[in-house]
Amino acid sequence: MAATTTTSLGGGAGGDDRVLATAQQILKSLKAPKEDREDMLLIFSTFDNRLSGITDLINGDDSKSSEDEELDRFEAAEKIIIDDSSLYTESSRQSTSLFDPPNDPVEYFLAVDEIIQWIEHFSISPDHSTGKTDRIILDRAETAIQLAMSRLEDEFRHVLICNTIPPNAVSRCSTNRRSSLSFSSQDGGIDDNSGSFGEDAGSNRFHERGVSLGDDLFVDLVRPESILNLKDIIDRMVRSGYERECLQVYSSVRRDALIECLTILGVEKMSIEEVQKVEWKSLDEKMKHWVQAVKAVVGVLLSGEKRLCDSLFGEFYDLKDTCFNETAKACVMMLLNFGEAVAICKRSPEKLFRILDMYEALRDALPDLEEMVLDALVITEAKGVLKGLGEAVKGTFAEFENCIRHETSRKPVITGDVHPLPRYVMNYLKLLVDYSDAMDSLLEISEEALYHFKNDLGGEVSQLEDLSPLGRQILLLMSELEHNLEEKSKLYEDIALQQVFLMNNLYYLVRKVKDSDLKDVLREKWIRKRSVKVRQYSTGYLRVSWSKALSCLKDEGIGGSSNSASKMALKERFKNFNACFEEIYRVQTGWKVPDEQLREEMRISISERVIPAYRSFVGRFSCQLEGRHSSKYIKYSPEDLETFLLDLFEGSPAVLHHIKRKSS
Repeated sequence: MAATTTTSLGGGAGGDDRVLATAQQILKSLKAPKEDREDMLLIFSTFDNRLSGITDLINGDDSKSSEDEELDRFEAAEKIIIDDSSLYTESSRQSTSLFDPPNDPVEYFLAVDEIIQWIEHFSISPDHSTGKTDRIILDRAETAIQLAMSRLEDEFRHVLICNTIPPNAVSRCSTNRRSSLSFSSQDGGIDDNSGSFGEDAGSNRFHERGVSLGDDLFVDLVRPESILNLKDIIDRMVRSGYERECLQVYSSVRRDALIECLTILGVEKMSIEEVQKVEWKSLDEKMKHWVQAVKAVVGVLLSGEKRLCDSLFGEFYDLKDTCFNETAKACVMMLLNFGEAVAICKRSPEKLFRILDMYEALRDALPDLEEMVLDALVITEAKGVLKGLGEAVKGTFAEFENCIRHETSRKPVITGDVHPLPRYVMNYLKLLVDYSDAMDSLLEISEEALYHFKNDLGGEVSQLEDLSPLGRQILLLMSELEHNLEEKSKLYEDIALQQVFLMNNLYYLVRKVKDSDLKDVLREKWIRKRSVKVRQYSTGYLRVSWSKALSCLKDEGIGGSSNSASKMALKERFKNFNACFEEIYRVQTGWKVPDEQLREEMRISISERVIPAYRSFVGRFSCQLEGRHSSKYIKYSPEDLETFLLDLFEGSPAVLHHIKRKSS
């Protein structure tokens, strides 16, 4: 019987293995306590000597059972992944998200974790030779993980795209606070088409300047509720060795999102050639959008992107930095490319302030950019663009100086009013002072400029010593402007009108300096010196314009009252004075002193010189011309003259030939 049993169970080593396997299967099926199983197996050993190693079988029972359980878990995890992959493929990748019902993301992630653990188990000792069975299981695990990673890669992209917050809020937060530093249309400007100065030219003025964004301003770039789901995916992809795929998905999705933000902020992808072909009005808008975009990108978007990377990738430091740099690079380079194109555009004065805005925006953003972006090439490019914009500022300012120096229009302002050139220059300089920090860091005076200032403009180099770099340039420019105005005054044949023109224009310069931050740049000494010159021009006008009329009111050559010759001389004096006054009135009512205070001061000065002399002359000699025809010679009373003087410098020519003195 025993022999029969032995035969039935099989002979040789193979039969022994089958007997042990059968016994092991019986052990597995038993749910009894360990002590009961030991008793039963001892009984089995009495039927067949091949079970003499029953003690080892008993002692090894628990570990074998554990391995079987692990194998069961592996197969269950494998099935979850394969089934999901099959459904996912059959639906042409249009199935619901892993995080949408009826899918169970927890079950799926546990299955992935189980497969990862098997792969890690086989990779702990790479030199350990695995058996055939282990090799098969490892192959199955690697196949399962490939399917899982393909699924998670698509899921990662899907969750990122679906939970990216629309960037419209970024546009609002970057433009919700603005300050205007524009010129008023009533001030003179430069005509972009003709290059000439005119009252209406450039009435849109140079620019509006945007303020900086607040330090506390930030936005969520991805919906917070999706963060844990994304972290679950990232963790499995990284642990499975799929860092590269994770990086590619994240950087491509987030890169597109940042580029979309730039588009909403008004920044387009343009080549250098395209930028240089854009008309100034359109380019000005693009430059303004660029300034706001730099502030928004560095102050809001990239800092938000950095926080997002820190939150998602956590302890995966290398991957975290790489993902951020790859994501940020395209957005930053798109901004820098436009900045580089502007830096090499054709120079023209109206571009200066917008270029300064760009320079300041990039200068202020660069420290934060260097701290966040670790790509040396990007930072090197940013520094290069900043330097290029600085050179563009210097070149554009030099073009502005040349524009003033070579403005040689030959058409005088017929009223003697303020010329459009100083209107343009002063409004330009008033705005330039707002960029003192940037200009001081960029400007320096050349030896050629110093020589010109000293020898051609009659300036003293010592005047420059206490001024800032911008202050020195402004002083040189103001001296150039004064020289230009003196040359323009020579276009007037009337010497008195020359004096009025110079008085008007220099007074305008003084008032603009006193009423702006330019007074802190040019200092009080400059103001005092030019104020003295204004009075000198006023005095020069009085002397040239009224000397002839006042000479008619002198006593010399008139003689006694009974002398008929003296009466004739007296009549001639009154006739000459009347003619002089009427001519002055006719001409100088057409002249203009635009400043109300200066106009009133001029009238008072004339009145103080003329009226007392006329009143005294009439008082002394009117009795000699009494009679029916006396009004023919004494046409105006002192009060009449005072009234008529109020009409001077209004810019509206008038005549007095029809006016007769009122009888008292």
